[in-house]
Amino acid sequence: MGRFRGSITKLSRREGINLAETEKVQKYLDKRPYAPGQHGQRRGRGRPSDYSVRLREKQKLARLYGIGEKQFRNLFEEAANVPGVTGTVFLQLLERRLDNVVFRMGFASTRRQARQFVGHGHIMVNGKKVDIASYRVKIGDEITVTDLGRKIGFIQENMEAQKRRRVSPWVELDAENFKGTFSRLPAREDLALPINENFIIEYYSR
Repeated sequence: MGRFRGSITKLSRREGINLAETEKVQKYLDKRPYAPGQHGQRRGRGRPSDYSVRLREKQKLARLYGIGEKQFRNLFEEAANVPGVTGTVFLQLLERRLDNVVFRMGFASTRRQARQFVGHGHIMVNGKKVDIASYRVKIGDEITVTDLGRKIGFIQENMEAQKRRRVSPWVELDAENFKGTFSRLPAREDLALPINENFIIEYYSR
């Protein structure tokens, strides 16, 4: 699955969840709670097959985090070989991606934007610039916006907006100084994701 570069709103309507996790997209979903296109309101009639249900769940999660099929499957296989609950471990690996952590801390309004900030070299990990979106953040790592990045209007606006929101409980944020710490791994109950990861396990186990 190649990286989708079209309308995230249309894709969210196709999958039935807010893939951008923004208020703007949620408003569109509330207004048009059906798939896009001429026949969108007629899609989904009839009982989908077990395979279709599991495939859609896998697609939802991969698109939520903006990851291609190869990388997504590699992460799943890694999670399957780690002690613990496979589904939870898998979600934790996804949450540890640098682009996702930048999004969770509020430096970016979406994961797409976070990936762009990382790729353009505006993010540092423990004082060193990292431009790889898939970089795996460890517990205790400090994530900081570079001096140049702090002058970007979007990042400034995001930080002002984040001051009015509750930060994810597994990260600590110092909004005034554009930095945060990945303090712990999120528990499954911390992640309010509309995903049934057991379906994804069954999909890859078939």
